[in-house]
Amino acid sequence: MKIEKTNFGNIGNEVVSLYSLSNDNGMVVKITDYGATITAILTPDSQGNSREITCGFDSIDGYFSEDYKNNAPYFGGTVGRFASRIHDGKFELEGTQHALVGNDRGNHLHGGSQGFDKRMWKVSGFNGDDDVTYLELTLFSADGEESYPGNVNVTTRFTLNNDNELIIEYTADTDKATPISLTNHSYFNLSGFKETIHNHKATVHADAFLEGDDKGVPQGGRLEVSGDPSDLRTGKLFQEALDQMETGFEHYYVFDNNFELKKVASFEHAESGRAMDILTTEPGMLFYSGYFTSDALKRENGDQYGRYKGFCCETHRYPNGPNLKDAPKAITHPGDPYSSKTIYKFYTL
Repeated sequence: MKIEKTNFGNIGNEVVSLYSLSNDNGMVVKITDYGATITAILTPDSQGNSREITCGFDSIDGYFSEDYKNNAPYFGGTVGRFASRIHDGKFELEGTQHALVGNDRGNHLHGGSQGFDKRMWKVSGFNGDDDVTYLELTLFSADGEESYPGNVNVTTRFTLNNDNELIIEYTADTDKATPISLTNHSYFNLSGFKETIHNHKATVHADAFLEGDDKGVPQGGRLEVSGDPSDLRTGKLFQEALDQMETGFEHYYVFDNNFELKKVASFEHAESGRAMDILTTEPGMLFYSGYFTSDALKRENGDQYGRYKGFCCETHRYPNGPNLKDAPKAITHPGDPYSSKTIYKFYTL
């Protein structure tokens, strides 16, 4: 187990660093302090050959290219203060109306114009030893930032162990009631970008997803997956589902886990032998199959991104949660800190 720090580039006069966490099995996770962003995950296939399996870039410049900014795919970023969409960028809290920036067709998306994925985080600790290696980053979000109430202190801890588990833990506290929903926005392709995701087998342990309006924003209803292409309870190839869907998956699946850590999804790619399980304490997962990802984007090594080249598993609180009466823990209160844990476990078939 080890962790290495290297230079990732500069934003103006500010130096951006990259931290590479490695375990004894050849797995590597690379994270930068810009946006607490996972830039790369490398895992071996069933033959022991290691490849990149997430979308990202090898220097900070990739995250500031015009193609990337125009498409805004949030590759690997830590998203906040509130993940996903808030309807019309508005919510009422404790009798006060709050208006946020409408940065997605009038809706508020992923924390606004300068969400947590576009901020420099402070490294508060890192270590590599015999059993685990970790990187811990912190961020202060001031009262009124992006029009959210409350001074918020956020900690994100990334841990890699020799069971090939990447563990992401979030904690946050506030001095005013405020919406908080944090997630990581990595896109996965277990083939190592040799092909699209169509030959991945996807399993999601959910009976229902939240019903969205014409812009995909939940308004309170639920739809059962039974009889629908979105039914992944027993597992199916992406190909089978995508052939029946106009723009693929952008579904917030609801879990019955009561904020306890449970396995909620699994993915397999038969040819490479790579597989991944997802466990989370979160009440749901926004599952996105990458229909709108730009084909103009690629890693410096030539890995080609674009439509259906990577899928997202965004474990977080209900989208539009501040406006939904039944959304669990969409608001964080003083004295009752926000807490969340998601595990990505990698293995071979």
